[in-house]
Amino acid sequence: METIANQLEIFFNNLENPILQAFVAGLFTWILTALGASLVFFFKSANRKVLDAALGFTGGVMIAASFWSLLSPAIAAVEKQHELGLTSLPSFLPPAIGFFLGAFFLYFLDKKIPHLHLFKKIEEAEGPKSDLKKTELLVLAIAIHNIPEGLAVGVAFGAIASGMDIGFTLGGAIALAIGMGLQNAPEGFAVSMPMRRAGFSRFKAWQWGQLSAIVEPIFAVIGAAIVISVYPVLPYALAFAAGAMIFIVVEEVIPESQSGGNADIATMGLIGGFIVMMCLDVALG
Repeated sequence: METIANQLEIFFNNLENPILQAFVAGLFTWILTALGASLVFFFKSANRKVLDAALGFTGGVMIAASFWSLLSPAIAAVEKQHELGLTSLPSFLPPAIGFFLGAFFLYFLDKKIPHLHLFKKIEEAEGPKSDLKKTELLVLAIAIHNIPEGLAVGVAFGAIASGMDIGFTLGGAIALAIGMGLQNAPEGFAVSMPMRRAGFSRFKAWQWGQLSAIVEPIFAVIGAAIVISVYPVLPYALAFAAGAMIFIVVEEVIPESQSGGNADIATMGLIGGFIVMMCLDVALG
């Protein structure tokens, strides 16, 4: 593990530009989504227990990343700004504001973009009424889900470029990207399999499954660019990504994982995802 971590840090150090680092990390998370979706070439259906465990795993990774990789560094960033005389705000206030704004941003997208959650009928689509097909609505739902993940990765690499000693390292940013990628793989599988069952060709099902994560490298670049351009926004940006992810977990991931009658399996999947992300952050960060 240590050798792999060192090689990854050398690779990202060689990229030098934090926006480029964020873009490459975002591409990595998209690639793992595509790999997960490619399982559709080997299976025509998936056991619902497997899908629920995978969704639980996704939720666990996102919850752990929200604290270990985002909220904790956000609080440390405010404390560092205190030391430098850049702010007089209480250490909890900027992260609290950012966390709320991140959740509200996803709430806004949830209301304004038509989408359909996994395992739901098209009549249960959320957001404005539209003539979009079920597959398109499903992909939009996962794309909304992936926006905060891309932001989180981008903000992490931007935080390193700030030069503030907040206990956040390049290894920590890499750990976050790996965690997001790991939970994206089962997510790609969970998107592509229903499309295959609906009669899509294997290639079409894969194409739609991987497309859902294309927003991640885009928003990774946006997140890094914002933090680099306006350093004082760093604690707000870190907490913003955390709030957005927690909103997705509570509003979408956990309810979907628990809706198939496999609550215990989904819950253990969540516990497993939390442990994996925590270990990644501690080991690499």
